[in-house]
Amino acid sequence: MEIEIGRGKKARRAYGFDDIAIVPSRRTRDPDDVDISWKLGPYRFELPLMASAMDGVVSPTTAGIVGKLGGLAVLNLEGIFTRYENADEMLERIALLPKEQATREMQEIYQAPVIPELITQRIQEIKAAGVVAAASLTPQRVGRYWELALEAGLDILVVQGTVVSAEHVSMTSEPLNLKEFVREAGVPVIVGGCASYHTGLHLMRTGAAGVLVGVGPGAACTTRGVLGVGVPQATAISDVAGARSTNMLETGEYVQVIADGGMRTGGDVSKAIACGADAVMIGSPLARAHEAPGRGYHWGMATFHPSLPRGARVQTVQNGTLEEILLGPAHENDGTFNLFGGLRTSMATCGYQDVAEFNRAEVMIAPALMTEGKQLQTSQGVGMGARGGASAREDHGGGGSSDAGTAAPALA
Repeated sequence: MEIEIGRGKKARRAYGFDDIAIVPSRRTRDPDDVDISWKLGPYRFELPLMASAMDGVVSPTTAGIVGKLGGLAVLNLEGIFTRYENADEMLERIALLPKEQATREMQEIYQAPVIPELITQRIQEIKAAGVVAAASLTPQRVGRYWELALEAGLDILVVQGTVVSAEHVSMTSEPLNLKEFVREAGVPVIVGGCASYHTGLHLMRTGAAGVLVGVGPGAACTTRGVLGVGVPQATAISDVAGARSTNMLETGEYVQVIADGGMRTGGDVSKAIACGADAVMIGSPLARAHEAPGRGYHWGMATFHPSLPRGARVQTVQNGTLEEILLGPAHENDGTFNLFGGLRTSMATCGYQDVAEFNRAEVMIAPALMTEGKQLQTSQGVGMGARGGASAREDHGGGGSSDAGTAAPALA
């Protein structure tokens, strides 16, 4: 339903995760009977998870850990790990920066050039762990580095920016032809971000294996403030899931919809799947892990943009292992641990056997969902009133990226 903003403008109402609730169906299931696996190209993963291509979240080491736990981690091929041989030294420096200096100094740190030999080395380090190797490049640099990455053994390529379109127009440079590139790449290609039906459909028509959905929802992102651009995630995912159905009718090809950013708890992950996502890409929940390379800090791919930063270096509380955050056991009751145990139990509670079935779950607009009857929890800062374990502390030293590290220099 459109709402009149003024005589010359109408708009649709959009919803985020906190605005909706999943409605239980007429049956329930045993959680052990629920299948939360998903497929991407020829690869099958036990967890519908992609770890964001953020330098504070994914290193070759954490990519190996996430892969062995059943997920897929994406390494940023334009980040610290490919600009510096001793990446740990730079990550330590970033973690120690005063917040009032963080943006400017990170801009300087990221001015160091990408070293092609390090692209090869980092991908080989991931492959040596015996897991699927995935990495991201921005559209501006795909042409320069993708062949090198594939020669090193890359299995899945993510072409990632703040907003990626299938029809980029430029008067000054030759834009990447996504349709031609996807056809030539020889490996599954994921593209994004996007946040609407039409953009999602055009990206799917390129032949991409998956589409990232999310513009500005992440804990480290300031895109919505800097650019005024974005769509709340529940609506964005639902719209792009609708595009997936249209594309399947047109081509017979099923394109994976990956919710990118804005998820903090198992409930958020469950709502993303219920809205139509096949998998989720998360960053800030994983930045809390003791193994995370950012030492409790994380930031996205546009935080250090040389002229228009669109992200913040934000701090989380490192309070668990990657395994505890993803698979438990949970020792907190606020939904920030055992995220995929939460998804499995949500699906079982509502009676759905697999992700495809859960995509069809009934949801309701529920503005009272997070507050109804929760006064004591809120006043005491416990349970649903506790934001502590996973919440990012604001650090206004940066400027622009999405939670999943999705934001790269804007394409348009």
